Amino acid sequence: MKYPAEYLRAIPKTDLHVHLDGSLRLGTLIELARERKITLPSYTEEGLTELVFKRSYKSLDEYLTGFALTTKVMQDPESLSRIAYELAQDNFAEGVRYLEVRFAPQLHMNSAMNLERVMRAVDEGFRRARDEINGRIPADEPPFEYGIIVCAMRFFTDAFSEYYADLFRLHPYSTDQDIIRLASIDLARAAVDLRQTTDMQIVAFDLAGSEFGYPASAHEESYDYVHRNFLKKTVHAGEAYGPESIFQAITKLHAERIGHGLHLFDSEMIYSADIRDKAAYIENLVNYIADRRITVEVCLTSNLQTSPNVASIKAHSLGQMLAHNLSVTFCTDNRLVSHTTVTKEIELAADAFDIPPKQLKDLIIYGFKRSFFYLPYPEKRRYVRSVIDYYEKLEREHKIRDMVK
Repeated sequence: MKYPAEYLRAIPKTDLHVHLDGSLRLGTLIELARERKITLPSYTEEGLTELVFKRSYKSLDEYLTGFALTTKVMQDPESLSRIAYELAQDNFAEGVRYLEVRFAPQLHMNSAMNLERVMRAVDEGFRRARDEINGRIPADEPPFEYGIIVCAMRFFTDAFSEYYADLFRLHPYSTDQDIIRLASIDLARAAVDLRQTTDMQIVAFDLAGSEFGYPASAHEESYDYVHRNFLKKTVHAGEAYGPESIFQAITKLHAERIGHGLHLFDSEMIYSADIRDKAAYIENLVNYIADRRITVEVCLTSNLQTSPNVASIKAHSLGQMLAHNLSVTFCTDNRLVSHTTVTKEIELAADAFDIPPKQLKDLIIYGFKRSFFYLPYPEKRRYVRSVIDYYEKLEREHKIRDMVK
């Protein structure tokens, strides 16, 4: 169903799956690189769009090349704070009222900046933007809020950051998997400690990076730790691997949300010989996800760019997710790398899957309800109520329900 562009831009929205290092302003990347004497393949926005941050990519590997550049300019508190501030402002400008940004702080740690300083810089940027935004919006509108999700990495090498290089250097007799496990549990402990002892708005723990060959089971200790300490949990799963990866995320890592979940329905991506009835396995998994209201963070544009086998938006598994009444929310993944916004993602979904107004409202509100909101539950309920009231006001103003009469 086609909705007016100004309406989709105006309605209150969430983005629960967006990476800080994949969502810089291109101009900021160029400016920071010049200031820090970092080499880029081009110093114009047009050149970088042609060479690195393309409109389409041949593979996931090509898609990820840009992160080597963005993380290079994110190695000091000033750049981290600025990028966070600008990301919040960019989201609010298109109607996003609640933002959960994720990143791997260990990619930014170095001799001059420990993990707490990394987290503080990012939180300061979001907090400054939040306070400025809420100081100018009308009192009858829902305020802008944010949360920070810390990411452990399924895979890394000593070239990823100074912190990771130190880990390999200090543990020469440990296997790669041992070091990955060590970095993960160290981050889990840090996330819990900072959440409990500071005012930083750390709301959840995530696992990102290549799924194939790097199973969730290596991070069970980390997730058990954050689970015992009441930190919320999401996991990248089903993006480059099949239903078994999603099953692991839920059963081994206590995932309350799933990042991507693209291949949830793909029986040909089930590799275990123990699973003989693949159709029944998927049906049981889907029903479990639906019944437990485990929300899928859907990133349409990103999935089309990294999964060549998905030929079009209409071929995306979102259609099956909607048919099975799953709780889904629309996300950008990486605003720069994918050249997208939340508004564009909603427009793509609504055009491809004929989502009527009531269903669209439910999907948008899912984002707020299934967010890892940092305040106590009664305050979250009041916040969600204010969002619903404002959403319904905009529906009336734009006569949206009249479109289907």
